[in-house]
Amino acid sequence: MCMDDKENTQHQDIQGVSNQSGTSQHMPTDTTAHGVGEGATSQESPTDIKVHGVGEGATSQESATTTHAGMSTGYYWFFILFMVGLSMFGSFVNSMYIPALPAMAREFHCTPSVAQLGFAFGMIGLGIGQMILGPISDKYGRKRVLGIGIGVFVAGGIASVFSPTMQFFIGCRLVQGLGASSGYFLARTIPADVASGRALAKMMALIGAINGIAPASAPVLGGVIAHLWGWRTIFIVLTLFAVIMWWVSRYLRETLAPERRAQGSMTEIFKGYIVLMKRHKYLTHVMLKGSALGMLFAYISSGPFIVQTHYGYSQVAFGLFMGFNALFVMSGSMLALKFRPLRCAGVVGAIGMIPTVGMMAITLFLDWPFWVYEVSCCAMLVCMGMIFTMSNSLAMNEGRDDAGRASALLGFFGYVFGAVASPLVGMGNVMHSTAVISLILLAMILLFAWKSYRIAPELMGQ
Repeated sequence: MCMDDKENTQHQDIQGVSNQSGTSQHMPTDTTAHGVGEGATSQESPTDIKVHGVGEGATSQESATTTHAGMSTGYYWFFILFMVGLSMFGSFVNSMYIPALPAMAREFHCTPSVAQLGFAFGMIGLGIGQMILGPISDKYGRKRVLGIGIGVFVAGGIASVFSPTMQFFIGCRLVQGLGASSGYFLARTIPADVASGRALAKMMALIGAINGIAPASAPVLGGVIAHLWGWRTIFIVLTLFAVIMWWVSRYLRETLAPERRAQGSMTEIFKGYIVLMKRHKYLTHVMLKGSALGMLFAYISSGPFIVQTHYGYSQVAFGLFMGFNALFVMSGSMLALKFRPLRCAGVVGAIGMIPTVGMMAITLFLDWPFWVYEVSCCAMLVCMGMIFTMSNSLAMNEGRDDAGRASALLGFFGYVFGAVASPLVGMGNVMHSTAVISLILLAMILLFAWKSYRIAPELMGQ
């Protein structure tokens, strides 16, 4: 049953995170989010229900007025909006130039599949970058890694503006992905530093909901910019956005205090990925998120060729369609929080994708009208939003004792799925290829949603 009785739900919410992830400060019956800064002390009682200080700047005076995960109300909303900005950064890097793909294919005289390699290599960079920077952030702190990543992205962004060939541009996209990965995975890692259990789920759902602005606005902005000033201007805008995020990051407190950072050599730290891969519950949620992201990226990368090339809409119109559709992901993300336990959101979302993806595939095979394709995509994206909130929250809950690596591995698998699916949908007939790849990914989503549902709630802390 997806609606457990009230007593069970309360017990699951109190349970929070598995005791294996805690330290001496994380007491078994603590019902709130845990801070990570110097403000937390070892004098907390086992039944303490207060929030704890966050970051190195937290003080005892500040804790008297804190109400949100150990933060003052003002700083809490700055924190949420900055996490949204980091997530938007990754979304903009992926989605903003998508409307220009057909124009780029014409300019560089290449096939749609080759043009989509720029999208794929950006995701490869995002995936590899997270795997490298995740452990580094566990050892040296979050803010330092963020600064390095932004610097790498700025270099790749400037170089891409002067791309003479598609091959050069694809290389620039790899560099951009490596740099942007810092913001993308830290948007998941930093909240896991300061919250746990259902508090973490609510925080990440709030971030995800507000972040719905990014996938909604990125294609619209990209389409308008490409139409007015050309696709190269898009990367000038992205580079400026990165510089702004770097400047604002000065006001972010470090959430991983020195005493909680990983010890030992970097070789030993990277071996932690092997340990994470052996965690069945964590890996199940990761694979569910990855297969759903593969579906999302297949939809995104095929979209401009289906909507613009086949159905004949302009770059601006395509951006508006993509922006409107992204709002349905946001709706699904918030809807997932209505489910008790949270695992049910994943299985309901997966089942809901059977008719929606099926209708989209039939539309593409039989060349039905555009409105049928649009309606099926919107319904599919609601289901995806439910899966994203559930899989993100539960995966990070299972791996929060190793948050940097857990977040990196979660992102890596998602981008592996996306990097494989994106060029495949451009092979041969884009309409037919997209339908086939979507059905394969649907089968994988159903498999991992079922496996996730079979994990007992008390084992997941949800």
